[in-house]
Amino acid sequence: MAIRALHLTIVPHALAVAAAVMVLVWCIYFRGGLAWASSNKNLIFNLHPVLMLIGFIIVGGEAIMSYKSLPLSKDVKKLIHLVLHAIALILGIIGIYTAFKYHNESSIVNLYSLHSWLGIGIIVLYGIQWIYGFLVFFYPGGSAGLRSESLPWHVLLGLFVYILAVGNAALGCLEKLTFLENSGLAKYGAEAFLVNFTAVVTILYGAFVVFTVFTKAPPEDDHSYSAI
Repeated sequence: MAIRALHLTIVPHALAVAAAVMVLVWCIYFRGGLAWASSNKNLIFNLHPVLMLIGFIIVGGEAIMSYKSLPLSKDVKKLIHLVLHAIALILGIIGIYTAFKYHNESSIVNLYSLHSWLGIGIIVLYGIQWIYGFLVFFYPGGSAGLRSESLPWHVLLGLFVYILAVGNAALGCLEKLTFLENSGLAKYGAEAFLVNFTAVVTILYGAFVVFTVFTKAPPEDDHSYSAI
């Protein structure tokens, strides 16, 4: 039964690896590399898609799937779930900071696009979701009644925020690719195709992550906490 639970995540794990490889190839091979500080400010920006996709979307997705698929006790899965979401949140915050850093050092205004507005809203909601989950379901822990009443809303908000994050990641790929094409990048070149396929794979990964939440779990799994 535990093996069957792990089978639920084989496809999304493969998609996660593919998405991570593609965003690294894009930012390192096509865009020149990654840097926290550089005279070439584009290298600073390159940290943004890498941290947001690998750190926020993929690790966040793994956090969601961990509670469904890992053949461990409920308490251990709860801890892994919590820690992975914390890592995703921290890397997401750093990823957003790198975008601001790039804009500030390049004399570009901040928060001028739908992608940036959604990004700020998503990271705030993600943080609220994590804090509430920590306090109610982990420590100090709410009453049984509060946990029972909170659970469906916790799941719903978690899915809503994650779906928004995946959609906004695709929107970010579109925005950046549009800027690059307006600056002369070939619309049917290798880089353009890579960026588009990265967005497509990211969406597929997100879809499979959400799918695992609604897939019937093995009988021995205890889901008194949450899949989110």
